[in-house]
Amino acid sequence: MKQSYTTPPETDSTTPRSEYVEKVVQIDRVTRTVKGGRRMRFRTLVVVGDKNGKVGYGIGKASEIATAVQKAVTIAKRRMITVSIVNGTIPHEIMYHDGSSRIFMKPARPGTSVVAGGSVRAVIDAVGIKDILTKIIGTSNKAANVRATIQALSTLHNK
Repeated sequence: MKQSYTTPPETDSTTPRSEYVEKVVQIDRVTRTVKGGRRMRFRTLVVVGDKNGKVGYGIGKASEIATAVQKAVTIAKRRMITVSIVNGTIPHEIMYHDGSSRIFMKPARPGTSVVAGGSVRAVIDAVGIKDILTKIIGTSNKAANVRATIQALSTLHNK
């Protein structure tokens, strides 16, 4: 017997599309012990940006992953910052430390692309920087590194 396949319906352009890029950096399963047993919840770290100089981060906690991500996105959109970008890179070199997290960022020539690790790469991609050199020194805590990266980007100024 021959099966016939139908093409899926076209998505109409009337559905609202978010202008922000959402990147889930980390999902943690957190358990706590109560009288009846263990309760599981999820903690998510999300970076939101418009790829045009605005970026923010949020941490959401809920009993389901989708709800935790949505909470984190709402928090991230509330605490967006504007970053000064010059010719696809940052205006000057910066070394920023927040607690035990140290972030080094250096402007790069066009064509270098993004040289960054893990959590810093998520922030750099979301903000829309095309060429940059970065290094994480100190802790490997993703939440601390994201926070330090965003604070470092907020301290940049045009020369």
